[in-house]
Amino acid sequence: MLTFEAVVKHFRQGEEVVRAVDGVTLTVAAGEVVALYGPSGSGKSTLLQLAAALLRPDSGRVLFDGRDLSRLSPDEAADHRRDQLGFIMQEFHLMKGVSAVENAGTKLLAASVPPTAARRRATEWLDRVGLSHRVEHPPERLSGGERQRVAIARALINEPRLILADEPTGSLDTRRGQEVLELLRDVAHEHGAGVLLVTHDPRAADVVDRVEQLQDGRLVAPRQVEPPLPLPHPSTTGS
Repeated sequence: MLTFEAVVKHFRQGEEVVRAVDGVTLTVAAGEVVALYGPSGSGKSTLLQLAAALLRPDSGRVLFDGRDLSRLSPDEAADHRRDQLGFIMQEFHLMKGVSAVENAGTKLLAASVPPTAARRRATEWLDRVGLSHRVEHPPERLSGGERQRVAIARALINEPRLILADEPTGSLDTRRGQEVLELLRDVAHEHGAGVLLVTHDPRAADVVDRVEQLQDGRLVAPRQVEPPLPLPHPSTTGS
């Protein structure tokens, strides 16, 4: 489904050229959950942006169903993100003053799904992430963990074929984080979606189908990288 072929992506910082992604070859199959570990600055989020056609590689290819994403027009890239992807970002990008159910349903509304049907499906997904009691609350009345779960429901609502998740448990306590990891696994296995999960969460290794390690923009053997350290758990008010 998703293939990186010897992908390189550089960024210039002053006079220095940073090889954020340095010759990565990686595949994610339909129905497979792949966790990508690595220290901050190792290129993990850059890989997700390449898979979302938000960035273009300097060399190599990123393929989705055999289609070279770098050849998409801006409109085609936007369609790819709307129709094929569920992108769970570190920044939630929720609309202020708009209820959780309306935030969760925005992708369906953008795809011309009737508002009543979009609301029904958004309510179902909010229930799956444990927010059935918060559907009418705007982001200002939600905790950080609750806002993150609204963003997850919004990303998954159209049952995407590819899910890109950037630290999806970062604002969640232990129980909610485990539930989200299991939800991503279940969605992949139930609907045949591929999942590329960027994380520091050591619990992910027990849920996913495969673990990859990234260091200095390169995939490395697990023995070359220190195992991820547990993150400090947020307080229960952030769940």
